Amino acid sequence: MNSKILVTGGNGQLGNELRRLCKNYPGLEFIFTDVDMLDITNPDAVSVFMEASKPAIVVNCAAFTDVDGAEDDVKNARKINALAPQVLAAACAMQNSFLIHISTDYVFDGNSSVPYNEEDSTNPISVYGSSKLEGEEKIKTVFDDYVIIRTSWMYSEFGHNFMRKMISLGKERDELKVVNDQFGSPTYARDLANCIIDIIIKSILNPQAYLPGIYHYANQGSCSWYEFAKEIFEIEGIKCKLIPISSAEYPTKAKRPPYSVLNTTRVREAFGIGIPNWRDSLKECLSTKR
Repeated sequence: MNSKILVTGGNGQLGNELRRLCKNYPGLEFIFTDVDMLDITNPDAVSVFMEASKPAIVVNCAAFTDVDGAEDDVKNARKINALAPQVLAAACAMQNSFLIHISTDYVFDGNSSVPYNEEDSTNPISVYGSSKLEGEEKIKTVFDDYVIIRTSWMYSEFGHNFMRKMISLGKERDELKVVNDQFGSPTYARDLANCIIDIIIKSILNPQAYLPGIYHYANQGSCSWYEFAKEIFEIEGIKCKLIPISSAEYPTKAKRPPYSVLNTTRVREAFGIGIPNWRDSLKECLSTKR
């Protein structure tokens, strides 16, 4: 039974969490790559690497995640978020490998008032969201052996993310303005990594049982960016004064969905997983960080 797992974007938030968790699964052989080892936008390089390593499953954690930067660098955003998934899907089809690809809540415009499910109409309002949606569509044109996981507001002790930025700024400043009219679900990268490993194990043990398609994964509950920052400061004991402001008072190059909470019923029922509340996971992340 082939238990090789290729993880792209291995140096990012999610890749690092998978790297940390994989030690608990000696029966699985993980291969971690990043751009310095494998350029996933290069079809020939991916084909040669896949032929040599022959993974049963590929987990694509690589992405162009600079939402504002994507507005100025459309070419690279599309190259990494749209074309690379197509390259990986084509290589997976050739090797009969299963693809797990990470997408985003930003494929939605945020005009809903109830959590988005997987069938809701997409309508991205930024280059980042458009490029990620294009990646989803390109995978679908290649083959059917995929799971696309849309997630939201991801954070961890690794890399660049809202949690780490708030802690850094909160320790430097006396007061901080944070947007209070954009709502989503903060997602601990380790929780998502655990979900991915659950899917991997179930797919390997019973290849006929997995259900390909699109799934939403985010921690339970929702909040605004201001409420997220407030919870971070309370747990960390940071005394910086937080001031809630509107999106109009904090203009950004890229538009953000005002509401991008994800309905996670499908992933919970399909794979039999539990999902923690975002507040509990934030406490766990910050206690691990110390």
